Amino acid sequence: MTEPLDPSPAREPAGGPAAPAADPAPGDAVLVPLADIATEVGQASLTRRAFLGFGLSVAGGVAGAAVLGHLFPVFISAEDTVSPLIPDYNPKTKAWTFVVDTGRCIGCGLCVVACKEENHVPESSEFTRTWVERHVETTDGTLYVDSPDAGINGFPPESTAPGAAGKPVGSAFFEPRLCMQCADSPCTAVCPVSATYKTEDGIVLVDARRCIGCGFCVVSCPYGARYITPADEDTPASMPGVADKCTWCYHRINNGHKPACVEICPVGARRFGDANDPNDDIRTAALAAGAQPLHPEYGTAPRVLYLGPVLQEA
Repeated sequence: MTEPLDPSPAREPAGGPAAPAADPAPGDAVLVPLADIATEVGQASLTRRAFLGFGLSVAGGVAGAAVLGHLFPVFISAEDTVSPLIPDYNPKTKAWTFVVDTGRCIGCGLCVVACKEENHVPESSEFTRTWVERHVETTDGTLYVDSPDAGINGFPPESTAPGAAGKPVGSAFFEPRLCMQCADSPCTAVCPVSATYKTEDGIVLVDARRCIGCGFCVVSCPYGARYITPADEDTPASMPGVADKCTWCYHRINNGHKPACVEICPVGARRFGDANDPNDDIRTAALAAGAQPLHPEYGTAPRVLYLGPVLQEA
């Protein structure tokens, strides 16, 4: 078993120094999170419909359609002045860490529903920022993995994986998946237009206005966490044909809230926090419990850490 991962995004990979971070913006521009653009956003949920208590409906106003039409950080001129919603928010001090406990997950699918509602992700299971897998090992030692409709509607009693029907089950667990927010992210390295970039607090995002939909980032992600948005009325940033993925609900976390999937989880299988904060219980969840990344051999230094039976499977 591998050693627990240090959640600091500055981890140096084996075999040499960390690859340089992708240039986040042209030299005459500065990166500004969406939440910093207008004070109206701070009190409004980015969902169009209230869902299980997640946020508020957005009233009409000057900033309404113009601001909420873009769910990702955007580039502005360096001369522009910005009044942050959280004046004391310092991204350079953050060590955001996401912990998934596969021993707790019950496969209810609420996390998938919450993500789609919060981020305007298309309903089709083909397009999803987070999904839940069921890993079943039969008594003959064969492993079967299924994720019907990305787990959004829960799971039937028997695995839907080809060949699994009727076989006696030895053990099984559910495994939530999402963007691993890799410290050494291949997606930022391959993007030819720097549309995929990294914020000062280490979150990998996509500037939909710059993305050309080439798909290089999609095929470069070893965790299968990216897709190209379809022509759909319910699409993140209202822009089809561009790359999309989980952002750890960046518009929420830099405004003092948890990601939507973390808030909705009824059993605490998803936990999120700042590992640099001595008062944040993520330190106990991640470090004291021995949380580890999936497939550390990929060399991407993922910042989503796992607990539970998935580590035994690896």
